[in-house]
Amino acid sequence: MKAIILSLSVLVSIAQLASAQTSPDTVAANSPAPEKNTPVNAAVKTAPVNIPRVESKPVIDGVLNDAAWQTAARFSDFVQTQPGDNIAPSSPVEALMAYDKTTLYIAFRVTQAKDKIRASVARRDAIFDDDYVGMFIDTFNDQQRAYALFFNPLGIQADGTFSESNGEDYSVDLVMESKGVVTNDGYTVEIAIPFQSLRYEVGKGKQWGLHLWRRAKWNNNELDSWMPDDRSRSGSLSKAGHITGIEGIETKRTLEITPTVTLSQSGRRSRYTFNGDPNGRYVNDGVKADIGFTAKFGITPTVTLDFAYNPDFAQVEADAPVTAANQRFPIFYPEKRPFFLERIDIFNSPMNLVNTRSIIDPDIAAKLTGRRGKNTFGLMYASDNGPGNFSKDERESYAVCRNMNPGDPFRYCPAGRVIDENADIGVFRFKRDIGKESNVGLFSTTYNFVDRHNHTAGFDGRLRLNSKTVSEFQVIGTHTRGYFYDPNRDNAFYRTGNGVGYLAWLERAGRNFLINFLLTGSRATIGPTSALRTAQTRTRRERS
Repeated sequence: MKAIILSLSVLVSIAQLASAQTSPDTVAANSPAPEKNTPVNAAVKTAPVNIPRVESKPVIDGVLNDAAWQTAARFSDFVQTQPGDNIAPSSPVEALMAYDKTTLYIAFRVTQAKDKIRASVARRDAIFDDDYVGMFIDTFNDQQRAYALFFNPLGIQADGTFSESNGEDYSVDLVMESKGVVTNDGYTVEIAIPFQSLRYEVGKGKQWGLHLWRRAKWNNNELDSWMPDDRSRSGSLSKAGHITGIEGIETKRTLEITPTVTLSQSGRRSRYTFNGDPNGRYVNDGVKADIGFTAKFGITPTVTLDFAYNPDFAQVEADAPVTAANQRFPIFYPEKRPFFLERIDIFNSPMNLVNTRSIIDPDIAAKLTGRRGKNTFGLMYASDNGPGNFSKDERESYAVCRNMNPGDPFRYCPAGRVIDENADIGVFRFKRDIGKESNVGLFSTTYNFVDRHNHTAGFDGRLRLNSKTVSEFQVIGTHTRGYFYDPNRDNAFYRTGNGVGYLAWLERAGRNFLINFLLTGSRATIGPTSALRTAQTRTRRERS
C-alpha cells in the first residue's frame, strides 16, 4: 500500500512538472501561427448561439428545401480534431438548428465525393462502422451528462446517454424521427426530436451545452468538430459550445399507459405419472391469461414517475448468446426493458452497484427520477416474484416431499419456504452539483428475500480540481445476512457478513502528457477476514 501511495505521489509530481513546462500561456507563445486554411474562430464560438423559433414544420425527408431551414441557426467552421489538431477538415460540414413549441429540429449537410461515403442499412445503435454525424446535447448545462445522438448518411440512429464518469451508454432509445439522403456531392440528414423525449431545463437565459461532430471513415477515421478541441483540458462536455433562446415550449403533463393482455396455452412433458411409467407423461396446461400494464407520467419536464404492474417484457429485444462456461464472475447483460431504462444514468456509479437485470419478474414496480436545480435524484422499488417462481414440476416435487414429511416439511423440503415468495428491492440515489463540473452523491440499496438480506450504502463524487485534473472517488459499505460457505468446516452457515469497498481515480491531462491512475479495493469480514486491494492504470477512451 505504501508503495502504491509513493508511486502515485511521484507520478503526480511528474505531471505537475510537465504542466509547468507546457502551461497554456507558454504553449500559446511558442506555438506556430495557425495554418492558412484553418477555420478556427474560438472567440466567436464562446458566445452562445441563439436558436430561432419557426412556425412551419420541416418535412423530415432528408432534403433541406423547407422554409424552416432558411431561418435556422447555422453552425459552420468545423475543424478536424482527429487525426489533425484543429486543422481544416477534408470537406465542408454545416449544421442547422431550429425549434417550434413541440419539437427540436436539426440538420446536417456534408459535402464530399459520393464514392467515398460509407453508408449501410444498419441496425439501430450499430452505425459506427459507417460515416456519421451527431451531437452531445447537455440539456441541463452541468457539463457532466448529455444525450448522445448520432446518425449515418441514411439517417439510421444511434442514441443514448453520455456521462463524464461512465462514458457512452446506447441502451436508451429516444422517440425521434430522422432521415438521410446521399447526393452526388455528399449527404444530408434531417432530425426531429420531440421535447417530450428529453429531460431538460429551458426558459429565458437558459443555455444548453452542445457538441456537433462528423466522422469520415475514408480519411484515417477523420473526426470533425464544431468546437475546437483543447487537448490540454480533460473531459469532453467542458469543451462544448452553447445554445440559447429555447423558450415558450408547450409543456404537457403526459400520461403514457401501455396495457398488455397475453393468452397462452402450453404443453409439457412431466416426470410424474399415475402408472409409474419411466417415460413420464405429456400434459396440456389450460389457457392462461396474463394481464398487466406499464405507465409513465411526466410530472414536469425534469421529473418522471414510472409504474408497472405485472409488466410484459416480451417485446424487448432478446439477449445475444453468451458462452457462460468457465466464467469466473457473473455475466452482466445490458438492460433493455423500457421501464428500467428511464434515466438509468442516475443510478450508474463507478463501481456499478445497481444491476437492474437482477429484478427478474416484478409484480409491481415504481420509479421516481428527476432533477431540481442542482439536485438529481432517483428512487426505485420493485416486488419481484422471480426468485419464488417455480415450475410446475418443481412444485409437484415439493408436494410429494411435503406429503412424505408431514411433521416438519420445511426441514426436509426447503423449497417450501420460498415458493411464491417475493423479493423486495429498493434503490435510492441522490447527487448534487457543487461548484463547476463537480458533484457529490449518496446512494443506498436493499434486497430482502426470505432468509437472504443485503443492505448497501455509500457516497461518491467527481471533482474537477483544475482544467487539467479530474478525480473520482467512491466508498461503499455492505451488510448481509445469508448463507456463507465456511471452508474450514466445508459447509454453508447462516450468518452475518460485512464488507467495505472503495475506488479512487485521478486523471491529469496535458497536451503532451496524460496520466490516469485507478485504485480499487475491498475488505470483507465473513468468518476469516479476507482483503483484496488492486491498483491499475486506466487509459483515455476515444470514439472510433
